Amino acid sequence: MELSVIIVNYNVKYFLEQALLSVVRASIGLSVEVFVVDNNSVDDSVSMVREKFPEVILIANSGNPGFSVANNQAIRRAKGKYILLLNPDTVVEENTFKVCLDFMEQHPQAGGLGVKMIDGSGNFLPESKRGFPSPFVAFCKTFGLSTLFPKSKTFNRYHLGFLEENKNHEVEVLAGAFMLLRSSVLDEIGLLDEAFFMYGEDIDLSYRIVKGGYKNYYLADTRIIHYKGESTKKGSLNYVKTFYNAMIIFARKHFQGERAWLYILMLKLAIYFRAGITLVGNFIKKAYLPLLDALVIGAGLVYLKNFWATYYFKEPDYYDNSFLFVNIPLYILIWLGTAYFSGAYDRKNNIKQLIRGLLVGTFILAAVYGFLDLEYRSSRILIILGAIWAMLSTVSLRFLQQFVLYRNLKLDNVETQNMVIVGAIGESERVQTLVHQSGAKKNFIGTVAPEGIDDQPEIYLSTLVQLDEVVHIYKINEIIFCSENISAQDIMEWMTRLGPKISYKIVPKESLSIIGSSSKNSAGELYTIDIQFNIADFRYRRSKRLLDILLTVSGLLLSPILIFIIKNPAGLFRNLIQIFLNKKTWVGYHPQTENKMLLPKIKSGVLTPVDELKVTGIDEPTIRRLNFFYAKDYTISRDIDILISAFRQLGR
Repeated sequence: MELSVIIVNYNVKYFLEQALLSVVRASIGLSVEVFVVDNNSVDDSVSMVREKFPEVILIANSGNPGFSVANNQAIRRAKGKYILLLNPDTVVEENTFKVCLDFMEQHPQAGGLGVKMIDGSGNFLPESKRGFPSPFVAFCKTFGLSTLFPKSKTFNRYHLGFLEENKNHEVEVLAGAFMLLRSSVLDEIGLLDEAFFMYGEDIDLSYRIVKGGYKNYYLADTRIIHYKGESTKKGSLNYVKTFYNAMIIFARKHFQGERAWLYILMLKLAIYFRAGITLVGNFIKKAYLPLLDALVIGAGLVYLKNFWATYYFKEPDYYDNSFLFVNIPLYILIWLGTAYFSGAYDRKNNIKQLIRGLLVGTFILAAVYGFLDLEYRSSRILIILGAIWAMLSTVSLRFLQQFVLYRNLKLDNVETQNMVIVGAIGESERVQTLVHQSGAKKNFIGTVAPEGIDDQPEIYLSTLVQLDEVVHIYKINEIIFCSENISAQDIMEWMTRLGPKISYKIVPKESLSIIGSSSKNSAGELYTIDIQFNIADFRYRRSKRLLDILLTVSGLLLSPILIFIIKNPAGLFRNLIQIFLNKKTWVGYHPQTENKMLLPKIKSGVLTPVDELKVTGIDEPTIRRLNFFYAKDYTISRDIDILISAFRQLGR
């Protein structure tokens, strides 16, 4: 056996399918065995592999033991002279395995091999070649010196930016997305260290290969697509913690004395530094527009207060300081709060939702006005003028932002993307149907014929060699490649040639999914005809959370009455506290089947759809369907119906 390919999968069925299809193509003419180790996915990955790839050796774990453990499970069973650890979100070229195996045969001192990786837009991924993370290398990476000086041999040793990406090189660290390993070397140095759950195991193994007297190489003669580059989850605190803690494990294992102490200190500082940057960055992304709205509304209210005091009351100091410190913050809070729950911040230019929210907020302010103490009651005209100003200023702010960023004033007018399909006409028609059924709004321009298609040339826009002309003439934004008709090598060539301004997607043969990614920071985009669950939509989730809060506050206020109605009042108070702290929800899935189905995750519920029926002895298939339809067709009214039906059970 020449090669054993091992893919560890966790809930990426569509990417896995595409990866396996590319592996099958790359295995032609070679002696290859393929392992898929599934770490308890809930997206039907296991059944997909069994149905579409019966030749694959499948290891289905009942839990998620981590990346290292899963790889080792397959390595122990592998028979190949070489072992390839391959990510499921990759696509290999047809000649990748042959080129890599030939290189390893010609370089007997090579213990491991990595290849050139590009993301879903054709951009080179710098993690294709890396150096060992010494304390100084870690410092440069953590504090951005490697980014400031990407070609520096001193400051960017982490990504070896001084080495030419289109030439083969000896390197120190291989990327875990594609690690070709000599089996005999693994026998000498040992398997992946299972102390690493995720991240760091590739650095550790690469280090042990070099320490064992072998060499690691970066091979630029072949490429792979890696949809989720190293930066995939850098926007999350969990990534920061997991990645740097893995580096600490590495340091404690391989470094000694002062060097280890210094490196671990650097890494701990990096955790806090990166976590701080992540928190600030995420906050700015989410809060900058509401903060700008609050600023312009507040400034306008101050001006209106001064204007009305001078114009109407003829007394500039008519309003006391309570208006500045109580009324204005209250007005802004209510206006922006109702705008948020109206959906004004779901997208940056939701003008209709913004105005609707501000109008609702104005009505709430009018109602609240009567309950305020006399000292806090300003003139009602300020509420009206303030509402007018809030609408004019926030809408103007969005027009200004649109003009500064895009040099146009088209707010809600999202341009339909021009799309071409590269493939035979039959496959193109199938893809068009998939795009339509997925709900993606695209302006289909036409089909580009792959090489070797000579029939009915008039039905094609052009041949593949003229794809760049088609992109230019028709201003194409998106290209979908049919992998049945065009090789992975040609797909990658065109992605690299046309550049990242185009969105690229690939549809595998007979697949119901179209896969792509606009950058290495994107986890991947998918057109699929799979069922869409309302409960997965953040707008429905936000409404559900708002309902939970309103009901919890109401429950606390009415608790003197509820204790005589609800069974188990102590349980009611416990649920009120847990729901207020967002640890539970009033209505959730029935727990009997929630972990056995591919349903969007929500908090555990006090009540479930089953409670509405008020019957016992319901079988599991029925419960599964009730959970399914609750998630699929969720609305607030659905929760309200269940709560009304099983009101007395709120204390359980």
